[in-house]
Amino acid sequence: MKLYNYFRSSASFRVRIALALKGLPYDYASVHLVKGEHKASGYAAVSPANLVPTLETDAGEHLGQSMAIIEYLDETHPAPALLPAGAVDRARVRALAQLVACEIHPLNNLRVLKYLTRELKVDEDTKNTWYRHWVRDGLEAFERELQANESLRAAAGLPASTYCFGDTPTLADCCLVPQIFNGKRFNVDFAGLTRTMAAFDTCMAHPAFQKAQPSSCPDFEA
Repeated sequence: MKLYNYFRSSASFRVRIALALKGLPYDYASVHLVKGEHKASGYAAVSPANLVPTLETDAGEHLGQSMAIIEYLDETHPAPALLPAGAVDRARVRALAQLVACEIHPLNNLRVLKYLTRELKVDEDTKNTWYRHWVRDGLEAFERELQANESLRAAAGLPASTYCFGDTPTLADCCLVPQIFNGKRFNVDFAGLTRTMAAFDTCMAHPAFQKAQPSSCPDFEA
C-alpha cells in the first residue's frame, strides 16, 4: 500500500495511526500542502478532490477521506479492531470520532485558515483566536460525551475506560490525538478536559501513536 499524506495533516495522521495499530506496512508519499502540491495536475489522478490522505491499495485503487480509509482498513484487516463488537458501542465510537472529524476539524483546517487571512484579511491574532475558540468548544463537547459514556459503563458494572472507549484504541482515539497535537500548536486551553487528556496521554504511551506522530514522518519540518 501507499499513503499519500502530509506530516502535519491531522486527517493523514489519523490514517497513519490506524496503519500503525494494525501493523500494516506502506510506502510514504509526501504531498506538501503548504507548497500546494495537492493542487498539482499529477496529483489529480490520485485524488480528484485534491486532498490528503489518499490510500493506494495493493490492487491499485485510490481511496480518499480518512474516516472511509480507516473503516476500509478495519474491514480488510480486522485485528486489532478499531470499532467495538456491539452496534450501539460502534455508534458511540463513531459519534466520538465524528465530533472531531466533522465538527471540530472542518472549521480549522488549512484551507479555512488561509481563507480567513488571505480573502477576509483577518490578522494572525484574530485567526488564532478563531482556531482556539472552535477547538476548545468542540473538545468540551467531546469531554461531555466521554463523561456520559463512563457513567453508562459504571452503571453496567464495567471498569473505567483507559482510552476514549474501553481499554483498547478505537477510531475515536485515531481522531482525538491529531486534534490535540494541532491544538497544542495553537496554544488551545485544555484545562478541565480531564477524561479527554487522560485518553490522549494513554494513547501517546502506545508505540503505534508514537510511530505515527508528525515528528516521526520522513517529511517532518520543525
